[in-house]
Amino acid sequence: MRVLVTGANGYVGRAVVASLAHRGHEPIAMVRTRGKEIAGAERVRVADLLDHESLCRAVQDVDAVCHLAGLTRARESVEHPLRYFRVNTAGTLGLLDAMARGGVHRLVFASTGSIYGTPDRQPMTEDLPAAPPHPYAGSKLAAELAIEAQCGAGELSALIIRMLNVAGGDDPDPTRLIPRAISATTGESVLAVNGDGSAVRDYLHIADAADAFAAGIDHLPALGHSATYNVGSGAGSSVNDVIVAVERATGQRVSVESRPPAAEPGILISDPSRAIAELEWSPGRSSIDAIVQDAWSTVSASH
Repeated sequence: MRVLVTGANGYVGRAVVASLAHRGHEPIAMVRTRGKEIAGAERVRVADLLDHESLCRAVQDVDAVCHLAGLTRARESVEHPLRYFRVNTAGTLGLLDAMARGGVHRLVFASTGSIYGTPDRQPMTEDLPAAPPHPYAGSKLAAELAIEAQCGAGELSALIIRMLNVAGGDDPDPTRLIPRAISATTGESVLAVNGDGSAVRDYLHIADAADAFAAGIDHLPALGHSATYNVGSGAGSSVNDVIVAVERATGQRVSVESRPPAAEPGILISDPSRAIAELEWSPGRSSIDAIVQDAWSTVSASH
């Protein structure tokens, strides 16, 4: 199947292209600007979510779309909410319109588990009500609603994947916990830890995340229908767990600076059991030690 991957030059996008190629699909990489070669891509098409003509060109002659392009930083979205709704919501509307005009009716959409907010019930299942805590989550939820409406109109078959914390490999975001903890083993920086380090999060290996999108392409519902899946490890790791895992992998001590407790959820864990049962997928590489070891190996190889 010819699959257009939007955001193909991003952290998850590159991994999705590689996973699709491994499964025998023909991934076509959609990027905003040409840059490094994207391993596994059959072709590269330059387009922007906010440029409708370029989107119409990008979807020509494809069978399906994996839509990963967008803005993803929750804190930044609080400061620039309109930008997030413009790119994540309006950009998705533009893509849906281009797909409809081009006769493309299959979509796998990258969404976020943060849509659930901070529910008391953990792990989080797909039947929890939406309670987006910031504009990033809100913009993704609005895009989901548009996708579901297009399915309801009989124009689309869609699979929505809600992820939390993707990690491992060549993570380009130095603000995330695992890259910061690894950096704090060199003596050049310290890891600031809020409170006692007991906050628990669900970490998903980048390769497991990518394989979920490829599995989604192979398990799309019938035309006119949508399905939503949580994709995560199903296990929680505290900040302290991450620190210990980094120290095990590197053999070095993580320099920690203790800070006052922050107003943040104590625990957020995704329940991926539906995805495991229905997509023939599993988070087999997503133990915290495997994720950290992979991240450390990538950092070591680059030096």
